[in-house]
Parts: sequence; structure tokens; C-alpha cells
Amino acid sequence: MATANQNLSDYDKATIPNAKDFRFGIVVSEWNTKITEGLWQGAFDALIDCGAQKENIVRWNVPGTFELTYGAARMSKSIYADSGMLDAIIVIGCVIQGETKHFDFVCEGITQGIKDLNLKGDIPVIFCVLTDNNIQQSIERSGGKHGNKGTEAAITAIKMAELRKTTN
Repeated sequence: MATANQNLSDYDKATIPNAKDFRFGIVVSEWNTKITEGLWQGAFDALIDCGAQKENIVRWNVPGTFELTYGAARMSKSIYADSGMLDAIIVIGCVIQGETKHFDFVCEGITQGIKDLNLKGDIPVIFCVLTDNNIQQSIERSGGKHGNKGTEAAITAIKMAELRKTTN
């Protein structure tokens, strides 16, 4: 979603299902922590604002953005998922363009990995990975002037959890 003239934190609670009966997993990259912690906070706050219970939000950390796919895959097969405790998973990361192709490989890998989890799994995995040209763009999208992409991911997770519930 383009962020020009848009605040990612704006949502209308009247259009969002109540999240009180849903359980969420969130996998957070420890790389670019200043950014990922801001995204985490945006996601957590939005989930709580929409009715989710703190005890129904499970957080796991992984070292980097590339590891988010593995973390989400393990979480989707964990005791939380096996007991029917997870309704959606959010992956949170941040990759900032550098001087090498590493950015391209990480971005492609995480995008394809999350897509594959969504196609093969039963639990929706929500992509909350910033892929920005510079740190300022990431700051602006993790609680800055464009709001918080984590908030947007939480709203998406709630809607997808509702879709999963109503189509099972």
C-alpha cells in the first residue's frame, strides 16, 4: 500500500471484527530493533484496542528478517497452533537498502517464504516487513509521520482470522 498522504494507523473500529476470541502469534526480527520494536508496539496496541486479550498474543523473536519465515513456520506448527490457539500470525521485520544485492535476496526470500506459508498452511501469515531505501523511510512507517505499518498488519490479522473462522 502506498503511504503518500496516508496514515497507516488510521482504521475504523466499526468495520473491524472484535478480536476478543482470537489468538495471535507475532514473530519479530531483532535486526533494526528500533524499527521492529515500533512495529511490534503498533501491532500490539491495535490488537488490544480491537479487543484482543494480552494473554492471547504470543511473541517470538528471531535474529533477522530472513529468519521470519522459519519462525512463522515453527510457530504455525507449535503447541499454540496444535491446540487451535492461533488464528493468525504476523511477521515483523525491516530491511534497508544497502550497497550490495543482499537487500534484494533478503526481500525476495522473505516475500516468497511468507507467500508459501500462506498457500500451504492453515493459519494466515501477515507480512509486516518494511523494505525501505533508507532509515528515515522506516522511521516514518514505524510510528512516524506515516503512522505505523504494525497497526495495519494487526488490522489485517484480525480480518484474516475472521475470514479463517467463517470459512472453516
